[in-house]
Amino acid sequence: MSDHRTCRIVVLASGAGSNLAALMEAAANPKWGAQIVGVGSDVPGCGAIQLAQQASVPTFALSLQDFPDRAQWDVALANEVAKYEPDLVVSAGFMRILGDEFLVQWQGKTINTHPALLPSFPGAHGVRDALAYGVKVTGVTVHLVDRGVDTGPIIAQRVVAVRESDTQSELHERIKVVERQLLIDVVGSMARDGWHADGRNVFLNSPVSVE
Repeated sequence: MSDHRTCRIVVLASGAGSNLAALMEAAANPKWGAQIVGVGSDVPGCGAIQLAQQASVPTFALSLQDFPDRAQWDVALANEVAKYEPDLVVSAGFMRILGDEFLVQWQGKTINTHPALLPSFPGAHGVRDALAYGVKVTGVTVHLVDRGVDTGPIIAQRVVAVRESDTQSELHERIKVVERQLLIDVVGSMARDGWHADGRNVFLNSPVSVE
């Protein structure tokens, strides 16, 4: 993003859409700098798709089982996203790994959140694994998506303290609150002021606070 037009965003989601709802609320303020132009899912009829439809945001759904193999699904997803001409793709609770065929088009422009301080505790159980390890702080990471699992260059992180009494669900709920705000802050910064990457270092032209 080097010009000053509104940043176009496609959001990918698989579940209820809590992160999408937060992004949609942020997008209602023109000063945020981004417009959600499409919402896609691998789960037709999921909560995120319903939220988008209620807000008159265009949607699409591509179920993996409707394709002969994963590679063809990845190509279809990439092509569907391309129809919206986004500047940024936000994986917000999207429960599929984005494959090579997708990243050929969208690597460097796709971001994801993770409920731990990467590179610690990657994968589907970041909250559980951090709690089981006995860490005293964990947190949230927003990162660029690459061909690994939660291995992409880190854009921003925020810390969440672990309480001695925490259950996994209690900790996860506190992380989700921080996650939604960090995602809003990062996407807004990227939309308004741009970003660039140098190897594993990602630089926001308007830095986001860690608090």
